[in-house]
Amino acid sequence: MTFSKYLKDRLWILLAWAILSVLLIGMIWLTPDVHNFWDNLSYLLILQLFLIFLFFTIDYHRRKNWYQSFDPDDSLLQHFVESAAANEEYLVQEYVNQQVRQHHLMIEQLLSSQKDQKDYLDSWIHEIKVPLAAVDLILNSIEFDIPDDKFFLLQNELQQIDEYVEQILYYSRSDEFVNDYLIQEYSLKKVIQPIIRSQANYFIQKNLQLTLGEEDAKVLTDAKWIEFIFRQLLSNAIKYTPDHGQIKIHITTKAGGVELSLQDNGIGIPPEDIGRIFDKGFTGENGRTAQQHSTGLGLYLAKTLAGKLGVELYVKSTMNKGTTMTLFFPRLDYYHEER
Repeated sequence: MTFSKYLKDRLWILLAWAILSVLLIGMIWLTPDVHNFWDNLSYLLILQLFLIFLFFTIDYHRRKNWYQSFDPDDSLLQHFVESAAANEEYLVQEYVNQQVRQHHLMIEQLLSSQKDQKDYLDSWIHEIKVPLAAVDLILNSIEFDIPDDKFFLLQNELQQIDEYVEQILYYSRSDEFVNDYLIQEYSLKKVIQPIIRSQANYFIQKNLQLTLGEEDAKVLTDAKWIEFIFRQLLSNAIKYTPDHGQIKIHITTKAGGVELSLQDNGIGIPPEDIGRIFDKGFTGENGRTAQQHSTGLGLYLAKTLAGKLGVELYVKSTMNKGTTMTLFFPRLDYYHEER
C-alpha cells in the first residue's frame, strides 16, 4: 500500500479534525472577552495539522511491513503472514493464516487423490493388456473356424481397443515425460516402419495405396514417443481416407532439420476446425459423423508430446482433397558453429 492510499483511508480523521476546528473557531468568535487570539489560533491549527501528518507518517512506516506481507500477486495462498503488531492486525493475520492452512490441506488432499487415481490407472492399463493379448491369441487360433469378414471385424475392434489403451497410457505418462525418455540417434524410416506394418489390416481392408519414399534420415529423438506420435497421425489418415485412397509418406532433409510428412487424399479438415484440431477433447465436424469415432485425444497427445521432444507438428488441409501432417525434427548438432 502506498502512502497516498494510506491517507485516503484516513480521510475521516482529517474530516473530524476539520469539524472540531470549525467548532473551536465558532466558539472563540462568539466569546466577546477573547481578543487578539486569531493569530495564535491559526498557529495552533497549523501545528495540529502538522502533528496529525507526523502521526500518519510514523504509523504508516510502522505498518509498512504488514501491508507488504499481503502480496496482491500471491493469489495461490502460499505464504503465511507473520508481521502483525497490533491486536487488530493479529485478528486479520490469524484469519488469513487459517485460510492458508486450509488451502494447503486441500491441495495436499487433491494431489494425493490424483496420485491414487493415476496409480490405479497405470495398474489398470498394465492389467488390461494381459486379457487383450489373450483374446488376440484366441482370435488367431480360431481364424479358420469363422468367416473372414467376422475375423477381420474382430481383429479391427481388438486393435482399436489396444490403441485406445495406448492413448490412456501415454496420456497418463505425459506429465512425467522428463523421467521417461532417452534421446538417441535413430533412422527415421526404421522407427516408422513397424507402425506401418501394424496397420496393414486396415490398408488391406480399405484397399489403400501406401507410398513410402526412398529417402531416409537420422534424427536425435526418442523412438518410443515418436512411434506413438506417428501412430496417431497414421491412424487418423487411415480413418478419414475413403476406400481405394492413397497415403504418401516422405522423409525430406532440409538445411534446418528433417521433415516427416504424412499425406492422404481423404475428406480433409474444415477450415473452421483446422485451428482447433490439436485442442484437448476437440473432435470437430469429422469426428462427430456416425461412421467415425474420435476421442479428441490423439492429435492433442501428438502435439503435446512432439512439443516436449522439440519436434514441430503442423498441418495443411483442403476439404475433399486431403490432409498433410508434418513432423519437423530440427537439427541438433551440439558442436555446430555457423561460419
